[in-house]
Amino acid sequence: MRVDEHGTRHSAESATLAQDPVRTSGDVHLVLPAYNEATALPRLLRRVAGVGIAGRITVWVVDDGSSDGTADCVADVRGLDVRLVRHPVNLGLGQAVQSGLRAALAVAEPDHVVVVMDADDTHDPGVIPQLLQEIVAGADIVICSRFVEGGDDSTAPRFRRLLSRGAAVVLGRALKVDGVQDFTSGFRAYRASLLHRATAHWGERLVEERGFACMVELLMKLRHCGPVVSEIPLKLRYDRKPGASKLKLGRTLRQYLLLLTRDRLTPVPFKKL
Repeated sequence: MRVDEHGTRHSAESATLAQDPVRTSGDVHLVLPAYNEATALPRLLRRVAGVGIAGRITVWVVDDGSSDGTADCVADVRGLDVRLVRHPVNLGLGQAVQSGLRAALAVAEPDHVVVVMDADDTHDPGVIPQLLQEIVAGADIVICSRFVEGGDDSTAPRFRRLLSRGAAVVLGRALKVDGVQDFTSGFRAYRASLLHRATAHWGERLVEERGFACMVELLMKLRHCGPVVSEIPLKLRYDRKPGASKLKLGRTLRQYLLLLTRDRLTPVPFKKL
């Protein structure tokens, strides 16, 4: 880790990659955990195909035991390399993210970028180039945030907004991760080398949560790698979501509390990851 004359932190990997931003933006793995998203997923994939760097993106759709033909949506998407990972039964968002990351990292080079976003068409894939710019500028993790200037979640249900804001306050005080305001956002970019290092330590335990708390868990574990984190505005388009929310408020709150408790009781890795 180095600090430049402006006080900005840069990892050794980011300094190397910043010299060749074209090469960095040429290798992107997009992980889409999907459960019964046969209506939304085709629309989203068409939007991804319309991104300027679509020819350089490999999409990993994780069909998490869907019963509506979600897996069939990956066929015949023109101009896009779409690959399917299937769970025979529904295992939950956390295990879908874990399977998608495992598949992507099996082929990803250290200078590649892994992006995770929701498959329900509420996230705009058009910001992927901006995520890559942040990586090139020195970030190891880039979060699409509802809580920075320009972010907006006004289309989401009131209980979802209250949960997200409450979690942001509690997690911000408990975890103190520099550069993070939106701890629960499901739209993020990661430097592949960071995920490789974390996977070398945690293995299959990198993501253990089954539900929506998995995004917080992943950030909690990655913080031990000393990443540089940045955020860009997220305009959540919940009005594009075709079905009801799969988030269960009470269950998710319990997951967050248990996650914080476990984090307090788990020894910090004794060496820098």
